[in-house]
Amino acid sequence: MNDIRIGINPISWSNDDLPSLGGEIPLATALEEGRRIGYEGFELGNKFPREPQALKSLMAGYGLAVVSGWYSGRLAERSAEEEIASVENHLELLAANGCKVMVYGEVAHAIQGEPVALYRRPQFRGPDAWKRYGEKLDTFARYTLSRGVRLAYHHHMGAYVESPGDVDRLMANTGTDVGLLFDTGHAFFGGADPLDLLERHIDRVCHVHCKDVRPSMVAMSRNRQWSFLQSVLNGVFTVPGDGAIDFASIIGRLRRHGYRGWLIVEAEQDPAVAPSYDFADKGYRTLRGLLGDTPTHEAA
Repeated sequence: MNDIRIGINPISWSNDDLPSLGGEIPLATALEEGRRIGYEGFELGNKFPREPQALKSLMAGYGLAVVSGWYSGRLAERSAEEEIASVENHLELLAANGCKVMVYGEVAHAIQGEPVALYRRPQFRGPDAWKRYGEKLDTFARYTLSRGVRLAYHHHMGAYVESPGDVDRLMANTGTDVGLLFDTGHAFFGGADPLDLLERHIDRVCHVHCKDVRPSMVAMSRNRQWSFLQSVLNGVFTVPGDGAIDFASIIGRLRRHGYRGWLIVEAEQDPAVAPSYDFADKGYRTLRGLLGDTPTHEAA
């Protein structure tokens, strides 16, 4: 089996943050098309079963792995003990389906789903706030790891950890139990050179989201003070190979480092503007071409 596998997030077909985007597309369509393209696994979305055995049976029917699933964390406003109690059902769902990582998104005070300009995102004020947050994350991450699932922290537009400086502080204030979900698109949109950010924190990367960007839309989003969802609707993100990010250098660096895990195509777009199958296929072909090896299964 290859050390690096290619999966996809169902957001290419239907969007959890804005359900009107692709809300009419059945889950079966996403799974069948994803499998046909050649993807080996899916992250979860709001149309998937939440009972472990039902999820396992569904995915087995398509020959697909459950890769991971987003967890909306609130450690910025509650205790590690409260978070541990809250995560239990989701963690069990992932662990029972063989997932090795859990996508952690901090949603306390986040504005990613609100009609609010991105500059109004929450920010930690001072080193003590970062230290307290890091301590809670460490405690929480040790718990998930005790269940065989590593926390993969998703830096994200509109949240506490958005900019490259935020990622630096997060990594400095947490231990190695806290893994980093490196997201190419959010890195660029957040103000980083994605390759430079990867280089600084590659030892902590345990999961990778591959999305491309349209720099003109990034600039317009900032200049016109768009919300995150306005930015998505106007096409700030796209799939690998359709934007400006140098994925050849990024994947080359991951391979030289010995990264073992998933590359997930995840590009928030409107399926009415960016047809799901065509763009999912383009993202897969781009990454497969850069990996330059044989898939672990052939597309059906």
